[in-house]
Amino acid sequence: MLTLTRHKSSKRSKSLTKRSSSWNRPLRYWYYRWLRVESKPSLFARGLAVGVFAGWFPLFGLQTVISVGLATIVGGNKVIAAVGTWVSNPLTYLPIYWFNFELGRLLLGTGQQSFTLTSLQSWDALAQLGQDFIEALFLGSFVGGVVAGSLAYGLGWYGMIQWKQRRFQR
Repeated sequence: MLTLTRHKSSKRSKSLTKRSSSWNRPLRYWYYRWLRVESKPSLFARGLAVGVFAGWFPLFGLQTVISVGLATIVGGNKVIAAVGTWVSNPLTYLPIYWFNFELGRLLLGTGQQSFTLTSLQSWDALAQLGQDFIEALFLGSFVGGVVAGSLAYGLGWYGMIQWKQRRFQR
């Protein structure tokens, strides 16, 4: 009976090892692919910039499509553009869009409209806030996206130069 138990447990540990190794190979592939990004710093930076720009807009589900389209237009790295949209994620949605709305409201000069977190609980509630809310949010998203995209371009270009220099030295 002891041999049966050992045999079963060794089979189970092998299946767990096999299952975990089945995830290791694709993850390792993408890790090495990321490390070996053969892109000019300007292409990398353009892709990152348009990805971050698209990530600042409240267009859930379309951010990646928009960023890849913009990367095609400006000649940026499309994969990096898609990754750049991750600047807006479930942890950062509300702070980014609140900032965008406040910035748009400041630029439009509409100080009478208030914004609370409860106003974003449904699309119907959002539609009731009216066109002023949408205009303020999209104007703030555009201006904030341009600023964030410009910063991402500079940091991405500088980071890629530094990374390639360190890689060349090895």
